[in-house]
Amino acid sequence: MMLDTFEKNLIARLKTGLPHTERPYQQLAEGLGCDEQKIVRTIKKLQVEGVISRFGAILHHRELGYKANAMCVFDLPDVHVAAFGRQVTTYPFVTLCYQRKRVLPQWPYNLYCMIHGKDRDIVLRQHNQLVSDLSLEEVPKQILFSDRRFKQTAGNYGIAGGAG
Repeated sequence: MMLDTFEKNLIARLKTGLPHTERPYQQLAEGLGCDEQKIVRTIKKLQVEGVISRFGAILHHRELGYKANAMCVFDLPDVHVAAFGRQVTTYPFVTLCYQRKRVLPQWPYNLYCMIHGKDRDIVLRQHNQLVSDLSLEEVPKQILFSDRRFKQTAGNYGIAGGAG
């Protein structure tokens, strides 16, 4: 796919993340000589075309007081992963849920969900609620609390080198 100059310039600015302002699209628009609506339309177009596959916020949860963060992993029969994943995402305390392939024999888990919390005991209770509500008591699982945050970066859009 060939990108025009405006699209390439927008992608170059998005690679560093949105400006930390009340109206980030307006600030992008001012820098690119257009209006906010063109920014939003172009981002949507690039998503539809597959140039941008994911677009979302990176929250620095630790700075917001969320220091009890747990990746909850489950080993479910593959035929049930999608259904359980949809159920898991209905819980307001689940901030992320996705399926991954197992890496046998070392890592048998195929459903992952993240619970960010301010208190470890609350996160444990939320995990236990999820397990109980969905009858996952007998399913192999682990709850993995993070002790550090890995580098969080903005998306990587377009083709390397700006080839379009």
